[in-house]
Amino acid sequence: MRRAVFPGSFDPITNGHYDIINRALPLFDEIIVAIGVNSDKKYMFSLEERKRFIEETFKDEPKIKVTTYEGLTTDYCFEVNAQFILRGLRNPADFEFEKAIAHTNRFLSKIETVFLLTAASTSFISSSIVRDVIRNKGDYSKLVPEPVKF
Repeated sequence: MRRAVFPGSFDPITNGHYDIINRALPLFDEIIVAIGVNSDKKYMFSLEERKRFIEETFKDEPKIKVTTYEGLTTDYCFEVNAQFILRGLRNPADFEFEKAIAHTNRFLSKIETVFLLTAASTSFISSSIVRDVIRNKGDYSKLVPEPVKF
């Protein structure tokens, strides 16, 4: 079984994440959307809310599993028997950052990272931009999947 872990904080899940996950579905038998827990980080949405947003977004897709984890992503991949890490790339800065992590992960654990370029229509969206729009009471409805809208 080809299993990929798509790690992130998903605070909140955006249409960019949604696009990457949907486009990756034909590539894998299962995609585990894994919400990383970092106690040093301040989140806008609770872990339970973030998990619920993703579960509701993909409720009709049996190949998607949503979990949480702590620690190294590669350790979690071994725990769930995932052979791949899925990542989305929006721009050259993302590429440089993600490339260094992917090389390190492959060197230390032999886990392969699969990169998908974001669609042009979502390449500008980030969770931090969505949080800023929400904080300033802007219309964020075009930036996130339906379950995130409140």
